[in-house]
Amino acid sequence: MGTVRVELGNRGYDIHVGTGLLDRAGSLTSSVCVGKSAAIITNPRVGRFYADQLRASFSDAGIHAVVITVPAGERYKTLRTVSKIYEALLDNRIDRGGIVVGLGGGVIGDMAGFAAATYLRGVDFVQVPTSLLAQVDASIGGKTGVNLSRGKNLVGAFYQPKLVLIDISTLRTLPAVEFRSGLAEVIKHAIIRDREYFGLIEQNIRRIKSLDQSLLETIITRSCEIKAEVVAQDEREAGLRRILNYGHTIGHAIEALTGYARYKHGEAVSIGMVTAALAAEELGSAESGLADRIASLLKSAGLPYKLPQDVSEHEIITAVGLDKKVMHGKLHTVLVDSIGSVYVSENVDKEIWMTALRRQRALQ
Repeated sequence: MGTVRVELGNRGYDIHVGTGLLDRAGSLTSSVCVGKSAAIITNPRVGRFYADQLRASFSDAGIHAVVITVPAGERYKTLRTVSKIYEALLDNRIDRGGIVVGLGGGVIGDMAGFAAATYLRGVDFVQVPTSLLAQVDASIGGKTGVNLSRGKNLVGAFYQPKLVLIDISTLRTLPAVEFRSGLAEVIKHAIIRDREYFGLIEQNIRRIKSLDQSLLETIITRSCEIKAEVVAQDEREAGLRRILNYGHTIGHAIEALTGYARYKHGEAVSIGMVTAALAAEELGSAESGLADRIASLLKSAGLPYKLPQDVSEHEIITAVGLDKKVMHGKLHTVLVDSIGSVYVSENVDKEIWMTALRRQRALQ
């Protein structure tokens, strides 16, 4: 088991990465949480594989755990679903000494975390991510929330977990499309922070896709380190942490315009990363061939890199204006000038975006 520390003073926590961690979850949780009752929030897909195993681990550690199942999918990441979680927590007599555990992907982690942050004004929260995207990104950093009809994650809170447990073995039951979605976030981390890491992924993309366990532990740990470093310096996204939104400006717009049903989050971010690289090229700040190199790796990973045919550039621009990254009337966009080096800009106007989107539309 490897451990990455998120340094946030008295709110800091460990991210454990390895195999067999589901069986140790109870003892690891009891080392940081004093509660003796827990609610495991999961969905039917994940729950049938791992809920009983996780509940047994808690029982072995003297923690009585119940399982609360909610529907799977981004379209259910709503206040209505969270309200049902509150009711289930009350029905199961989870009090302020209880522990909420998110067992699943990013959607489950976001909703379970938001429920933990707001139920009885806050109870302990543990993340047990089972998708690659959640393991390297969504479970780390304390972002929780739900979607509204007009945009993604427009209601939420910063609420740090007490612990993150990443059992790599869970990736064996992850659908291929979900694994690819997580690879987008892995590639994003390399683009924004580590040129050598990007090269490692380029050289080993086939081994990564074949679930080579040693290589998976390497990339998951490195991505966790990158996320932890950024969060430790900027917990509430006032500055540096914004770089983690690379690709999300257009990605969130595409998700919203397609009803959160056509693309997985990472797939939408994949498309958005190419748009952002093309926008940087239009501004003259990007190194030569940047967008092509990024698009090539995304294509090799099996990820989309072109715009959906039935969504217009004008629709995308309009949707971008509703993004939560708009502050004081200005859209804060993450752009890359070279692999491993990004910056936040407020100066990408509509025409730059339109040109970038048109170029993306023409990609082969």
